[in-house]
Amino acid sequence: MEGLIIKSDRRYTYADYLKMDDDRDYEVVGGRLIMVPRPRPRHQKIVGRFFAVLENYFRQTAAGEVYIDVDVLFGDQVVSPDLVVVLKDRLSIVQETNISGAPDLVVEVLSPSTAKYDRKEKSQLYYDSGVQEYWLVDPSLQLIEVYERGEKNWNRSGIYDEEDTLISPLLPGLQAALRDIFSE
Repeated sequence: MEGLIIKSDRRYTYADYLKMDDDRDYEVVGGRLIMVPRPRPRHQKIVGRFFAVLENYFRQTAAGEVYIDVDVLFGDQVVSPDLVVVLKDRLSIVQETNISGAPDLVVEVLSPSTAKYDRKEKSQLYYDSGVQEYWLVDPSLQLIEVYERGEKNWNRSGIYDEEDTLISPLLPGLQAALRDIFSE
């Protein structure tokens, strides 16, 4: 993984994370403090477009809420996914400064420096913590993999490219035209 892992025998916690004051982005996974590079403009454009699609969906359905780049706590572990969705009946996990517990949906837009980390460590953390659906968005391939929670691991429910319209098992009626998401 090219995202910098701070090497130390020490196990980091959320309390340690809160003390970081060097204006860099960090996550704490498995007791490791991980510095995550800031996203590139294309990455942010794709995140913004997905946010708009999800925000519009929730304005129409009132089924939940979508958040962009917010801290998500799983005990002493903290990550900041690109987008998270919390459904209406679970909004109590939304706190003033973070989401305390598993969102229903997590969306990660892959970057060259974090793709392996998002696919392996974070994917496992999300599954183990109870996330119901996970989207991996690959801007370079213009491809999205949608995973839903299975009995023992993620089940891939769909793979979509720029010609497709993404649908979500978790969000009935949601349709995202990926040509619009990936357009330059």
